[in-house]
Amino acid sequence: MPQPAHSYVGRLAPSPTGLLHLGHARTFWRAFERARAAGGRLWLRDEDLDTQRSKPEFAEAMREDLHWLGIEWDDELRQSQRVPIYRNAAEQLVTTGLAYRCVCSRKDLQAAMQAPHEDTDEPVYNGRCRENNTERTFDAGSSYRLHVPDGERIAFVDGHCGAQSFLAGCDAEADFGDFLIWRKDGLPSYQLACVVDDAAMEVTEVVRGADLLKSTARQILLQRALGLPTPAYYHCELMRDEAGVRLAKRHDALSLKALRESGLTSGQIRAGF
Repeated sequence: MPQPAHSYVGRLAPSPTGLLHLGHARTFWRAFERARAAGGRLWLRDEDLDTQRSKPEFAEAMREDLHWLGIEWDDELRQSQRVPIYRNAAEQLVTTGLAYRCVCSRKDLQAAMQAPHEDTDEPVYNGRCRENNTERTFDAGSSYRLHVPDGERIAFVDGHCGAQSFLAGCDAEADFGDFLIWRKDGLPSYQLACVVDDAAMEVTEVVRGADLLKSTARQILLQRALGLPTPAYYHCELMRDEAGVRLAKRHDALSLKALRESGLTSGQIRAGF
């Protein structure tokens, strides 16, 4: 029997590379509340493409933490099962001349697997491999970058942060340059996998942290290049520690598992949001 259509589709997108912390909890709770208020559906997307850091025990823990927090979802998707689909998207970009082979450093390529947060964003690429690169044959064992339009401003209105504008290009004034879409180890970048999955899941609103606002500009360019729809965006404020540093998985003392084991209830956690 076909599933009923919903006008609102949201998603939770944790990566099983560590324990979820309070910052994750608040963002995921916001995503759950917005989907529930709209009478919509919610996906859980297991972003397990980082083969070196993703662990089964973290995948199990994140599901346990979400259920304990009171979050339920309707469907699940695992990125590691969808690599051929990402490859097809990358090949489309290369064969149409919208992406090109890159032979730059291994460090840059490793960074492309993870969501580029405010304190880990990849540097503006200088376009070195872009010059005279007209090859249109895709090789899954090579790295590729999207050829961004120099000097173009990508603008959107965020549901929480308001009007946003970012400059694409390869000069010092740009907010970001030609970014990686495919790694030479045969895996997509975070940006490409995210865009392909959001479209496949028919996501209508992406709820995530404000440190990913610049990623949204990149993803809008990818959506245009692949002919995919652009969902609405809602970027939540970040939670920080006493020193003002964004909470991350290195903050083990603030993990949901540790807080639960300390005797706190899910209701007490949610009351702090």
